[in-house]
Formats: sequence, C-alpha cells, structure tokens
Amino acid sequence: MEETKIYNSDQFERASIEETIKEVVTILEDRGYNPINQIVGYLMSGDPGYISSHKEARNKIMKIDRTKLLEVLVTSFLNK
Repeated sequence: MEETKIYNSDQFERASIEETIKEVVTILEDRGYNPINQIVGYLMSGDPGYISSHKEARNKIMKIDRTKLLEVLVTSFLNK
C-alpha cells in the first residue's frame, strides 16, 4: 500500500504562477518584446497595456494578483 501524500496548496499556486510567467515571457519574446521591460512596466504601473494581448498573454497575467506575482518572482530569485 502506498502512503498518502500531503500537498500544500501554496505549492500548486506557485507552480501555476511560475508556468504562467513562463508562457507570458515566451509570448512576449515571440512578438519581439523584451519580456523583462514589459513585465516590470506592468508590475510598477498596474497598466495591463504593457503585456501583449497576443495568445491571451494579457488575460493570463491579469488573473494573477500582482502582489502574488512579485512574491513568486522575488522568492525564485532569492532561492537561486
């Protein structure tokens, strides 16, 4: 018999946010944008116009609270 595994919902949320960031970065690069500049502009201003609507990138990133997005980015940076 296998043991029951317990997963923290925060782990799933973080993984989902990381995946969304990667998707948005790829879409922005495909459109010829510098994803760092565009994401920083969005995070600083709150203006979704910094993120292309191509392939729903804007809708994808807007589903994430900007504070959570920053938390995942900073945590990822500090854990490297």
